[in-house]
Amino acid sequence: MKFNAACLQLTSNDQPKENLDQVIKLSDQALQEGAQLICTPENTFLFTLDKITLEKKSEDYEKGYCINEIIKYAKQSKVWFLIGGTPVKFKNYIFNRSILINSGGNIVSTYDKIHMFDVNLPNGEIYQESKNFKPGKKLIISQLPWGNLGLSICYDLRFPNHYRQLMKMGADLLSVPSAFTKNTGERHWHILLRSRAVENFCYVLAPAQTGKHFNKRETYGHSLIVSPDGVVLNEKKEGNGYIVSEIDVEKVKKIRSEIPSTNID
Repeated sequence: MKFNAACLQLTSNDQPKENLDQVIKLSDQALQEGAQLICTPENTFLFTLDKITLEKKSEDYEKGYCINEIIKYAKQSKVWFLIGGTPVKFKNYIFNRSILINSGGNIVSTYDKIHMFDVNLPNGEIYQESKNFKPGKKLIISQLPWGNLGLSICYDLRFPNHYRQLMKMGADLLSVPSAFTKNTGERHWHILLRSRAVENFCYVLAPAQTGKHFNKRETYGHSLIVSPDGVVLNEKKEGNGYIVSEIDVEKVKKIRSEIPSTNID
């Protein structure tokens, strides 16, 4: 079954309403190109390294303004929508959460980022996500009208077993909404995404953050849509924008039957 998937590329900041406006603007444009599923990157509505700002501006999962505006948008536009990742408050914790919304405006599933980005990079950049977020525990796949979507967020990409398990659970597509640093993106982004696609013979949808955020962090951009054969179908290199590609889920079944490596382990 074929459908059109869109990945948005953003330069989000610490002003949720500004970020929401940009998401709506780009989504409107993607819809004009026939998008039936729209995916946004990690940190969609709030991108900050400041813990006080994070605690103050993270949305309540059930009552958050931006989340509920996207629920309304999905229903009005009759489009499936994946908020790739945004900080949410839930049960006294903050999670980095993906939220999948169907074309009727209902939340179908959520996924909380499991692997925290705790690293000291050679260029002096230090990140300690575990100090701000509670990690998730469950792998999640969701049934779309066209196939099954396996959920992940950014740093999960470096853990191949995460995606192997999603494939075994029935995933035809893998979402990897991200905010890769420019440093690590230049070195690893493309090869990691193409590897996850080929290892599991899944489509990969990878919306990304791009550019400089609050003069402290620079993200790599290069949103990608990758075929189950590892071919880059579409790419947005730099700047805000979007990409749209046709997805043919039957190709997943075809290539898995031709090269049955996914049946071995």
